[in-house]
Amino acid sequence: MGDPAGIGPEVIVKALSRPAVRRMCRPLVVGSPEVLAKTIRRLRAPIKLSRVLAQDLSCPAAEIPVLDPLAHRLPNFSIGCVSKVTGEAQVRYVEEAVRLALDGRIAGMVTAPINKEAINLAGYAYPGHTELLAELTGAKEVGMMIVGGTLRFMFTTTHIAMKDLAASLTVERVERAIRLCHEGLSRLFRIKRPRIAVAALNPHAGEGGLFGSEEIDVIAPAIASAKALGYPSRGPFPADTLIGQASRGMYDAVVAMYHDQGLIALKLAAFGKSVNTTVGLPIIRTSVDHGTAYDIAGKGVADEGSLVEAIRLAAQFAGYQR
Repeated sequence: MGDPAGIGPEVIVKALSRPAVRRMCRPLVVGSPEVLAKTIRRLRAPIKLSRVLAQDLSCPAAEIPVLDPLAHRLPNFSIGCVSKVTGEAQVRYVEEAVRLALDGRIAGMVTAPINKEAINLAGYAYPGHTELLAELTGAKEVGMMIVGGTLRFMFTTTHIAMKDLAASLTVERVERAIRLCHEGLSRLFRIKRPRIAVAALNPHAGEGGLFGSEEIDVIAPAIASAKALGYPSRGPFPADTLIGQASRGMYDAVVAMYHDQGLIALKLAAFGKSVNTTVGLPIIRTSVDHGTAYDIAGKGVADEGSLVEAIRLAAQFAGYQR
């Protein structure tokens, strides 16, 4: 459920109110039944909840099972505000979902947004879901792949200051992004021969070193190293033309060098309907493309489109059919 004080409960209720979503999966919400019940009443949503226990997840077919891993009912909190109690709850929800996935009790997990400040207040020093999931699953290498419309991006770096970006790029880091991109396309999307293109860092791919040498010193050697390991890709290509080519189907995915290099294009093409998936985990995990949106939490205006797409993609990865 993510942060109970954010828009997570609202988009969950709205998404699960759609008959199409109920047809594409058997949902289980890990979170607070009380918060969800209040949200249902506020939205006048046409769904019913059924509280379940970890040892028995079954419930009537017409109801949504909700599992609350907290020992006690979630204390009172203010919607749209950071708090230690909701920070603790957010981590506990993730821990329980991961445990169920690792045990094979669920086919995959879809995460509503968490609030990083809240989980740090609760004593968990993680910058986000990805690092927490990697630790809980024991994954050694993970990467963020975001999908929207006709575009897929794997990111070499994510949340890093631009002034530190060039120095952070190494052959090993770019090579890892290529390998993870190949893994995501082949294992999750089931593409037999993934067509991967690697974006340059500098304008015009550095113009032979005139506008920067990262393409020569780092990115091209990384592409060669990945190819030698059996992970072919092409590039480095100027991002301004490459992304347009990828959107027209020339490539299955683009390895981007930094956060906004891919996300500006992706959110322009599929804002509110793009999905974040973590590659490298031993479980299936997808997520919404937005944050907790405290400014609109509790107002009934949140768009559930990204969550619907995240559910659809997780069901697709799991091979779930009804």
